[in-house]
Amino acid sequence: MLPDILAAELDVVFCGVAAGRRSAEVGMYYAGPGNRFWTILSETGLTPRLLSPEMAGELLHVGIGLTDLAKDASGADSEIPRSALAPARLVELLETWRPAIVAFNGKYAARTALGRPVDYGEQTGLSLGGATPWVLPSTSGAARRYWSVEPWRGLAATVRSFRAARRS
Repeated sequence: MLPDILAAELDVVFCGVAAGRRSAEVGMYYAGPGNRFWTILSETGLTPRLLSPEMAGELLHVGIGLTDLAKDASGADSEIPRSALAPARLVELLETWRPAIVAFNGKYAARTALGRPVDYGEQTGLSLGGATPWVLPSTSGAARRYWSVEPWRGLAATVRSFRAARRS
Protein backbone atom coordinates (compact mmCIF):
# COMPACT_ATOMS: atom_id res chain seq x y z
CA MET A 1 0.00 0.00 0.00
CA LEU A 2 2.65 2.51 1.06
CA PRO A 3 6.24 2.52 -0.17
CA ASP A 4 8.95 1.93 2.40
CA ILE A 5 10.85 5.00 3.52
CA LEU A 6 14.33 3.60 4.14
CA ALA A 7 18.01 4.42 3.83
CA ALA A 8 21.21 2.81 5.01
CA GLU A 9 22.10 2.73 8.71
CA LEU A 10 19.18 4.68 10.16
CA ASP A 11 18.81 5.11 13.90
CA VAL A 12 15.35 3.57 13.93
CA VAL A 13 12.84 2.07 11.52
CA PHE A 14 9.23 2.16 12.69
CA CYS A 15 7.15 -0.83 11.65
CA GLY A 16 3.38 -1.10 11.85
CA VAL A 17 1.06 -3.89 10.79
CA ALA A 18 -0.38 -2.18 7.70
CA ALA A 19 -1.59 1.17 6.43
CA GLY A 20 -4.80 2.26 8.09
CA ARG A 21 -7.82 3.14 5.97
CA ARG A 22 -7.09 6.87 5.80
CA SER A 23 -3.38 6.31 5.17
CA ALA A 24 -4.18 3.98 2.28
CA GLU A 25 -6.68 6.49 0.85
CA VAL A 26 -4.20 9.38 0.82
CA GLY A 27 -1.01 7.35 0.32
CA MET A 28 0.71 8.62 3.49
CA TYR A 29 1.84 6.94 6.69
CA TYR A 30 -0.07 7.59 9.93
CA ALA A 31 -2.58 9.95 8.28
CA GLY A 32 -5.63 8.97 10.33
CA PRO A 33 -7.16 11.90 12.21
CA GLY A 34 -6.72 10.30 15.65
CA ASN A 35 -3.22 8.94 15.11
CA ARG A 36 -0.57 10.29 17.50
CA PHE A 37 2.51 9.20 15.54
CA TRP A 38 3.67 12.56 14.22
CA THR A 39 2.92 14.33 17.51
CA ILE A 40 4.81 11.81 19.66
CA LEU A 41 7.89 11.97 17.41
CA SER A 42 8.04 15.71 18.03
CA GLU A 43 7.12 15.58 21.73
CA THR A 44 9.87 13.06 22.50
CA GLY A 45 12.50 14.85 20.41
CA LEU A 46 12.82 12.09 17.83
CA THR A 47 12.17 14.82 15.27
CA PRO A 48 13.32 18.42 15.75
CA ARG A 49 9.84 19.76 14.97
CA LEU A 50 6.32 18.57 14.34
CA LEU A 51 6.08 16.91 10.93
CA SER A 52 2.94 15.84 9.09
CA PRO A 53 2.21 12.78 6.95
CA GLU A 54 3.01 14.80 3.83
CA MET A 55 6.53 15.36 5.19
CA ALA A 56 7.39 11.69 5.82
CA GLY A 57 10.38 11.83 3.45
CA GLU A 58 12.04 14.30 5.83
CA LEU A 59 12.33 11.54 8.43
CA LEU A 60 15.32 10.11 6.58
CA HIS A 61 17.23 13.33 7.33
CA VAL A 62 16.90 12.66 11.06
CA GLY A 63 17.71 8.94 10.91
CA ILE A 64 14.17 7.53 10.88
CA GLY A 65 12.54 5.12 8.42
CA LEU A 66 9.07 3.63 7.98
CA THR A 67 7.67 0.28 6.84
CA ASP A 68 4.80 -2.14 7.51
CA LEU A 69 4.46 -5.91 7.80
CA ALA A 70 1.66 -6.02 5.22
CA LYS A 71 2.29 -4.09 2.02
CA ASP A 72 -0.73 -5.37 0.05
CA ALA A 73 -3.50 -4.82 2.61
CA SER A 74 -4.92 -1.94 4.61
CA GLY A 75 -7.34 -1.30 7.43
CA ALA A 76 -7.50 -2.05 11.13
CA ASP A 77 -5.14 -4.73 12.44
CA SER A 78 -8.06 -7.14 12.89
CA GLU A 79 -8.95 -6.75 9.19
CA ILE A 80 -5.52 -7.70 7.85
CA PRO A 81 -5.37 -11.34 6.75
CA ARG A 82 -2.51 -13.26 8.35
CA SER A 83 -1.45 -14.30 4.85
CA ALA A 84 -0.73 -10.61 4.08
CA LEU A 85 1.79 -10.31 6.93
CA ALA A 86 5.40 -10.76 5.80
CA PRO A 87 7.81 -10.86 8.74
CA ALA A 88 10.50 -12.49 6.55
CA ARG A 89 10.34 -9.44 4.25
CA LEU A 90 10.95 -7.21 7.28
CA VAL A 91 14.00 -9.26 8.30
CA GLU A 92 15.40 -8.90 4.77
CA LEU A 93 14.87 -5.13 4.87
CA LEU A 94 16.62 -4.88 8.23
CA GLU A 95 19.55 -6.97 7.04
CA THR A 96 19.86 -4.84 3.91
CA TRP A 97 19.47 -1.35 5.42
CA ARG A 98 21.02 -2.10 8.86
CA PRO A 99 19.17 0.27 11.19
CA ALA A 100 20.18 0.22 14.84
CA ILE A 101 16.60 -0.28 16.07
CA VAL A 102 13.35 -1.61 14.70
CA ALA A 103 10.50 -0.05 16.68
CA PHE A 104 7.11 -1.71 16.44
CA ASN A 105 4.11 0.59 16.59
CA GLY A 106 1.97 -1.75 18.65
CA LYS A 107 2.26 -5.20 20.20
CA TYR A 108 0.53 -7.04 17.37
CA ALA A 109 3.19 -6.01 14.85
CA ALA A 110 5.94 -7.00 17.30
CA ARG A 111 4.40 -10.39 18.18
CA THR A 112 3.97 -11.16 14.50
CA ALA A 113 7.55 -10.23 13.58
CA LEU A 114 9.23 -11.74 16.63
CA GLY A 115 7.02 -14.82 16.87
CA ARG A 116 6.58 -14.54 20.63
CA PRO A 117 4.73 -12.59 23.33
CA VAL A 118 6.18 -9.14 24.04
CA ASP A 119 6.07 -6.35 26.58
CA TYR A 120 6.58 -2.66 25.88
CA GLY A 121 10.12 -1.35 25.69
CA GLU A 122 13.43 -2.69 24.46
CA GLN A 123 13.45 -6.41 23.81
CA THR A 124 16.72 -6.99 25.62
CA GLY A 125 18.86 -9.79 24.27
CA LEU A 126 16.93 -10.04 20.99
CA SER A 127 17.90 -9.03 17.49
CA LEU A 128 15.83 -8.98 14.34
CA GLY A 129 17.81 -8.75 11.14
CA GLY A 130 20.63 -7.20 13.17
CA ALA A 131 18.41 -4.49 14.70
CA THR A 132 17.42 -4.20 18.34
CA PRO A 133 13.63 -4.56 18.64
CA TRP A 134 11.55 -2.10 20.64
CA VAL A 135 7.81 -2.43 21.27
CA LEU A 136 5.79 0.75 21.62
CA PRO A 137 2.14 1.41 22.41
CA SER A 138 0.27 1.90 19.15
CA THR A 139 -0.31 5.48 18.11
CA SER A 140 -3.62 4.55 16.48
CA GLY A 141 -6.68 6.31 17.80
CA ALA A 142 -8.30 2.86 18.14
CA ALA A 143 -5.63 1.87 20.70
CA ARG A 144 -6.00 4.82 23.09
CA ARG A 145 -6.84 2.62 26.08
CA TYR A 146 -3.35 1.08 25.84
CA TRP A 147 -1.53 4.38 25.43
CA SER A 148 1.54 5.21 27.49
CA VAL A 149 4.20 7.73 26.57
CA GLU A 150 6.91 6.11 28.71
CA PRO A 151 8.13 3.47 26.20
CA TRP A 152 8.29 6.22 23.56
CA ARG A 153 10.42 8.34 25.89
CA GLY A 154 12.71 5.36 26.52
CA LEU A 155 13.17 4.84 22.80
CA ALA A 156 13.88 8.55 22.28
CA ALA A 157 16.55 8.50 25.03
CA THR A 158 18.24 5.53 23.37
CA VAL A 159 18.17 7.21 19.95
CA ARG A 160 19.62 10.41 21.46
CA SER A 161 22.49 8.30 22.85
CA PHE A 162 23.18 6.87 19.37
CA ARG A 163 23.16 10.32 17.87
CA ALA A 164 25.49 11.74 20.53
CA ALA A 165 27.92 8.83 20.15
CA ARG A 166 28.07 9.42 16.39
CA ARG A 167 28.84 13.12 16.87
CA SER A 168 31.77 12.43 19.20
